[in-house]
Amino acid sequence: MDLFASASDKHEPLAFRMRPRTLDEFAGQEHIVGKGRLLRRVIQADQLSSLIFYGPPGTGKTTLAWVIANSTKSTFITMNAVLSGVKDLREAIEKAKEQRDLYGKRTTLFVDEVHRWNKAQQDALLPWVENGTVIFVGATTQNPYFEVNPALVSRSRIFQLVPLTEDDLSGVVRRALADTERGYGRYAVELADDALRHLVKISNGDARSLLNALELAVETTPSTFPPPAGEPITVTLDIAEQSIQRKVVLYDKEGDYHFDTISAFIKSVRGSDPDATLYWLARMVHAGEDPHFIFRRMLVSASEDVGMADPDALQVVAAAAAAFDRVGLPEGRYHLAHAALYLSTCPKSNTIMGFFDALEHIESEAKAGEVPNHLRDASRDKEGFGHGEGYLYPHAFRDHWVSQQYLPAALQGKIFYEPSEVGYEARIRDTVQRRREIQLAQASEPPSVEVLTFSPPDRERDRWLARVGIEQSAMLSAIRDKVIEGAALRRHDRVLDADARSGLLLWEAVRRTPEGGTWAIVTSDSERELIEHELLRLSETERPRILQAERALLDPPLFPAGRSAPLEERVAGASARNPLAAALADGMRFDAIVGRNLLTRVPDKEAAFFLLRQMVERGGRLSIAETVPSRAPLLSDYLSDAVSGLSADEQAVVGEFAKAEQHVRSQLLGEITGWPPEELERACRAAGFAECSLRIEQFAERRTVAEKQVDAWFGGDSAYGRAVSGIMTPGDIGRIVAVCKRKLAGTELSWPVHVAFLRAAAAD
Repeated sequence: MDLFASASDKHEPLAFRMRPRTLDEFAGQEHIVGKGRLLRRVIQADQLSSLIFYGPPGTGKTTLAWVIANSTKSTFITMNAVLSGVKDLREAIEKAKEQRDLYGKRTTLFVDEVHRWNKAQQDALLPWVENGTVIFVGATTQNPYFEVNPALVSRSRIFQLVPLTEDDLSGVVRRALADTERGYGRYAVELADDALRHLVKISNGDARSLLNALELAVETTPSTFPPPAGEPITVTLDIAEQSIQRKVVLYDKEGDYHFDTISAFIKSVRGSDPDATLYWLARMVHAGEDPHFIFRRMLVSASEDVGMADPDALQVVAAAAAAFDRVGLPEGRYHLAHAALYLSTCPKSNTIMGFFDALEHIESEAKAGEVPNHLRDASRDKEGFGHGEGYLYPHAFRDHWVSQQYLPAALQGKIFYEPSEVGYEARIRDTVQRRREIQLAQASEPPSVEVLTFSPPDRERDRWLARVGIEQSAMLSAIRDKVIEGAALRRHDRVLDADARSGLLLWEAVRRTPEGGTWAIVTSDSERELIEHELLRLSETERPRILQAERALLDPPLFPAGRSAPLEERVAGASARNPLAAALADGMRFDAIVGRNLLTRVPDKEAAFFLLRQMVERGGRLSIAETVPSRAPLLSDYLSDAVSGLSADEQAVVGEFAKAEQHVRSQLLGEITGWPPEELERACRAAGFAECSLRIEQFAERRTVAEKQVDAWFGGDSAYGRAVSGIMTPGDIGRIVAVCKRKLAGTELSWPVHVAFLRAAAAD
């Protein structure tokens, strides 16, 4: 059976005739076939690898296969798993081998509803996918991770399709009404606005359902179809309501929608949202879900999600379930709603999960801990072995409690249960904590062991260098993680690393957007070569696109300070002088832009943010980290802490040096590095970003000062040294150099680094 036979036959259903033939005609699914997305690139480049399209009916899975069939130069074979078996598969494989051996052509095999094949049928396909005889493209409404052979899934890239938006569906209708070849463009169809809204809303994201309803409405409105030439066909709201009377609730008691809906219900309960809880409960009841299944899940949630925060929750749900069994449907729905509302509105605690921590410990421990002697059963062998001796009977003490150890000796001090601060647990928390503190205090201390070590001076220095490297690596890792987290990257996002010279953010962005795309900006051949060396491990379609220019995207000279021109003019000037901005302006917009130290030395930060805003898609995110120079320590800060032992003249020189450094910071560097971190948020908002948030965090680096480094600071080749020389006399500078060498050389300094993390979003 050929799924992609010609759609020109007017007797075919409208939904079949209007199926898109090219990517430009395809509606929706911007997250996988939008401009610059991975799937669009591989289709256009005809570089397909095995794919599985997964999503609800009417979202375009088979249509995408249609588009691939029209785009690829390979032989395209189609099968439907409902109608085809192993025999048909063998015939398709033989044809593929013939095309490969005789003509050197690849074969793409499309299997619709692939989940309908059993394991043996799917296994029969696997060897030919493995050896490259066919490129497999599958479509399924069921979760491929559960319904498709894991070996087949592991060799395929999964693309999930989602229900079409109302805008997408409206476009589908308009295209069908305007198309003179396949649609109703030859007729005078007048579709009322309220009728269109109804059809779109009730179709529930399903383009096929929408077109079927439109076909019914258009072709049953006139007395005969097609109507006499020039006779209008008017589709009113009443006609639209008759053509699509009730939307179909996607639900399968053994499929994804069953599990997804119950998951949404339980997560709404856990999140204490009674409105969402009732909505998902109604979805399940409406679709005919078994109420006993819902009650079972609520009984689990009463202990897992509520637990000790409200011990009565379990009783309430159990009572509601028992009442339901006595009453039945339809009145039993009151008991379902009663239990669901109670769970969603009571306090929550998952401290009961401590049991599973204890279970995990037992499964992993090499040797089970012995039961303490005083806890052993004394009824059988107390006289012979002394079992139970030393046990303190709690009821014989005040408050029916006495401090004694109940864990095995090897687990003294181990904590599995930590009471929360909500509901019932809030009342018992202090008591549990106080009693635990007493028990921990009585626990035996481990024996102390003296460790003697010796390291030569050079080894000691190596250890220090290693520690500094670890600290710096930890700081960079933390910066990377916070920036990437702030960008909230999705698998299908288009991401721009606005300064990829170090690669700090680039590779993490690539890993997080396998179905999207990543662009990297570099400014030299060496930077490009460094990235391209890493590209060798990625396929051509997965590699980030490298954009190289002589200057950075936000090169400081492009954004000079002190200009009174309107913002748009300042940005236009910067764009005109920056080839990167022009290259990126060619219709490309990014879902996220990330960067580090993009604006630290940019005077006109507002114009720089505006340029970034022009490159962000609607609803896109900006996440950057900027080192704050104005909060960096001064060398005089460390000298001021080491004034003991200095002469009065030296102390006076240190004071003058502190003033000189302050002057250097404010005058020499000016607004380039003297800006307050709050300036970032103000400039970001002024440039048109919304939801701007700024957070400043301090990191610490350890630095050791060497005498040669002191000479370099104050030498003539140093801009810092020349600036200080313009303020202080040569004699005073000589004294400062001597003090630095005496007090700081060879010492380890804790050097604070302040980093401003800015997150922002472009308005939808």
